[in-house]
Amino acid sequence: MTSGTETGGVTGTQDKDYNLIWYVEACLSNALRLEGYIEDAERGKDTEVADLFRKAQADSRKGAELGKTLLRRRLNGG
Repeated sequence: MTSGTETGGVTGTQDKDYNLIWYVEACLSNALRLEGYIEDAERGKDTEVADLFRKAQADSRKGAELGKTLLRRRLNGG
């Protein structure tokens, strides 16, 4: 079974916003995890890797903000 076929039969959750909630959580979790990776790279004086992780972290934060905005709008009925 692929995740694209889940309609609530397995999880009991048919809420169409469930995936959006998951996406926001995953983005926020990734941004937090990347903070540790950035610190590791900085300790190793590897600015190239630290910069890559900072860019990825910024993308994760942006994804979370976009997801939160959409989720807020949906939960407010708009």
